[in-house]
Amino acid sequence: MSGHPEDNQSTRRIARRDAVITGHTRRIARRDAVIAGHTRRIARRDAVITGHTRRIARRDAVIAGHTSDEATARAAQHEEDPQVRASALGALDRMGALADEELRAAFRDSSPKVRMRAAALTVGRTEVSPAPLLDDPSDDVAETAAWACGERDFEDLGTVTRLGELAADHSNPLVREAAVAALGAIGHPAGLEAILGATTDRVAVRRRAVLALAPFDGPEVEAALRRAAEDRDWQTRDAAELLTNPD
Repeated sequence: MSGHPEDNQSTRRIARRDAVITGHTRRIARRDAVIAGHTRRIARRDAVITGHTRRIARRDAVIAGHTSDEATARAAQHEEDPQVRASALGALDRMGALADEELRAAFRDSSPKVRMRAAALTVGRTEVSPAPLLDDPSDDVAETAAWACGERDFEDLGTVTRLGELAADHSNPLVREAAVAALGAIGHPAGLEAILGATTDRVAVRRRAVLALAPFDGPEVEAALRRAAEDRDWQTRDAAELLTNPD
């Protein structure tokens, strides 16, 4: 039994309307997909341009150090890219234009990359110690600071004590290893206990600790070297042998 003619016409009109709406919806979806594709391509293009711009800025900062272009190097200190700022520090140092206060200010940079470079640049400077960066929240910075402490002619007792604490307690073995190496390079008697303790750490650390015993002597050092001579790691054994029988 067929429905009322007016009802059938209304149903057909609704169906046609729905078909039109569906067609519009699909076209809008296709349009949005095309726009999204363009947006992604533009984003990729912008990322490539940004990468090139940063590389150029870093290159210019590095070149400035070799050409004594102080103005360019100083301008690069304010770049957003931390690698450019780190390169600017190196450039200013290379041309002898990096003041001690500027280097200390770099210790407070927001980027670990810049703070790492600042720690490394303290080597050879008598008035700026990397010791404040031993407590940096970045393990990479703390490791670099520990290395830099060992490359200096002298570090005070407070620094030696802090290096000893890092060698014993830091959670990152790379920081412990760097701290132990620094204590051996400094050769202060106050660092011996931490070095001896590190001879029982994981392989890389205890290997470094054995080499760090070179400036020291005494029965506890000899005992540590005897233990190291029987270590399961052959490089640790070789290090002990080198110190025991240098000839």
